[in-house]
Amino acid sequence: MNSFVEIVEEIKNIISSEFDSKKIFDKDVADVLGISQMNFATMKKRNKIPFEALLDFCAKKSISINWLLYGQSPESLVEATNRYYMVRYFSDVNASAGGGADEQCEEIEELEIPEQFVFMLGGEKELKNIEAINVSGDSMEPTFSYNDIVFINRTKTDLNRGGIFTIRTEAGLFIKRVQKRLDGKLDIISDNQVYSTQVLDPQEVEVVGRVVSRFGDVD
Repeated sequence: MNSFVEIVEEIKNIISSEFDSKKIFDKDVADVLGISQMNFATMKKRNKIPFEALLDFCAKKSISINWLLYGQSPESLVEATNRYYMVRYFSDVNASAGGGADEQCEEIEELEIPEQFVFMLGGEKELKNIEAINVSGDSMEPTFSYNDIVFINRTKTDLNRGGIFTIRTEAGLFIKRVQKRLDGKLDIISDNQVYSTQVLDPQEVEVVGRVVSRFGDVD
């Protein structure tokens, strides 16, 4: 997969005709993608690809996301298109890896994933149980970061073995590492050590599903 810097340079080439031969800066690319300059600088430093913003950009420009990410021409993908799969993507839903998020879903889209990614989601038979949502906040860094797209298997709600889950509490929708305690309560853990562990009773937590992967795990 192309690096963040390489993708930015390609975008500069794409939008150059809109700038009348003027020099194009990173801030111009950030504006085109609808990303704040601060978030853009952070993503560039960490090589975090803003997949959702790129998908929107490619749709508006009628160009292939595969060409932008991998340098693949549309012609080379014709045969491979039949080997792509779709999962439900709740583009308006943000599960917080920080201070809580509201679940306000207005649109359900389809997110295209490559065949080699399917096995990471549990195989083709599991796709009907998979949903994709967005991450906001930084409490699960470095595992997940702001604007990541994560995949949830809604049938996997058993907390006995622990793991990373999307959960709903009275404070909102979260992505957290959850572990059962010997006393029956739940440790709600952030991977970012800046955040302290919460202890909740099981009845205070609704398990939406286990987080099984994130967009970008296949390079």
